[in-house]
Amino acid sequence: MNIKPLPVNSKFHDNFDKFERVLNSAIRNYDKAKGLIGIGGRKGRYDDYNFEFVGGANDKLRIKHYDKSLRMLWKAEQHAPHTGTDFKDLTKDEKAFLTQAKDSLSVAEKKELDRYSTEEYKALINAHYTQEQKQAIVNVLSLIAHGEAYAWMVSAEVLVDAESTGGKAAVTMQVLEEAKHFVVLRELLLAWDCEVPRFLVWEYLVMERTLKSKGLEKFFGMNVLVENIAMGLFGMFGEMPGLEILKMFHLDESRHCALPVNYFDELPMSWWQKYSPYAQLRRLSMVLPAIPLLVSIEKDMAVLGVDSLEFGGSLVRKVFHMTDRVGFHMVIPPVVLTEMLNDAFNMYAKLTRKGHDYIDFMSSESVTGEEMARIEKEVFDLYRAGKKVTSETGGKILNWGRKVA
Repeated sequence: MNIKPLPVNSKFHDNFDKFERVLNSAIRNYDKAKGLIGIGGRKGRYDDYNFEFVGGANDKLRIKHYDKSLRMLWKAEQHAPHTGTDFKDLTKDEKAFLTQAKDSLSVAEKKELDRYSTEEYKALINAHYTQEQKQAIVNVLSLIAHGEAYAWMVSAEVLVDAESTGGKAAVTMQVLEEAKHFVVLRELLLAWDCEVPRFLVWEYLVMERTLKSKGLEKFFGMNVLVENIAMGLFGMFGEMPGLEILKMFHLDESRHCALPVNYFDELPMSWWQKYSPYAQLRRLSMVLPAIPLLVSIEKDMAVLGVDSLEFGGSLVRKVFHMTDRVGFHMVIPPVVLTEMLNDAFNMYAKLTRKGHDYIDFMSSESVTGEEMARIEKEVFDLYRAGKKVTSETGGKILNWGRKVA
């Protein structure tokens, strides 16, 4: 694949990486000490060094229960049509299979036809990428893979706090999709024959603070911040050879990003939940560690021809747009914080990049591909208009998903 790498300041990044390792060790040891004496510490029981949850991968148990349960998940539209309800949980392919079984392949058979064998997949990625590019892709996507493990845990806790049958049903599906994302991304990245790095300390701070948030404040860390990072990376990589499945992940994340506005339109936050000084400070404390994360991934992004600051500008704009729309206020208003971060990005670029001229990083766009751009536009237009993701919109998203599958 013809990728034109970008120049980076190697000396600066060597020193920054050393600083990150020292800070990572200090914070992890601090959390470990707190855990030993029973006053807190790390909450997420996830082993990022070995890329699996505490207790091991246990793929045998996953295959027996998780995989089988999803295959055998029955559909209310098929089995309970007499109830008079409005369930629409069959896909177009499933309806065709039920009505024209002799003329249609099942969904499972279609997936089997499209599935690469391990050898074919490795040959594909080896033909398109150098080893350096492969490692850079794994380094960047590992951020999301580790993040999906935490999103799985966070969404499971949100399920307890969500109110109403519809609210719990929506969050339940997110729990399932986060589980799917983690197990599939894990297998995908392991197939690249590259070292999967640990959590960067910046991501560790974001995810631990999200998991430790109280009640529906987890929506901010997970659906507004983390899911936007995931959607941004999936939207950036989804058109690359061997990574087409990320388009489907991008589709899932677009729904996850839309969940808070739908939920709070039905069950609004109180004034105190929106404006509590403690809550506003905590939200800011979750956002800030994501900024040096952009510096840590700059080298890997540059190998892939992507400016991490432009990606960051696109991300900041979308996160703060959603923050303002949902009502997750912060001590520094999003409009002011956006300008401050744009100035900070330019200051950093001036110090580390030769001949840098002022750029409006916040106007950048990271998503590639017309279909993914259309999905993001629809999601952000809904936020902008203050509308909910309606059944019509959901239908469009599902139809798009079938088109690219």
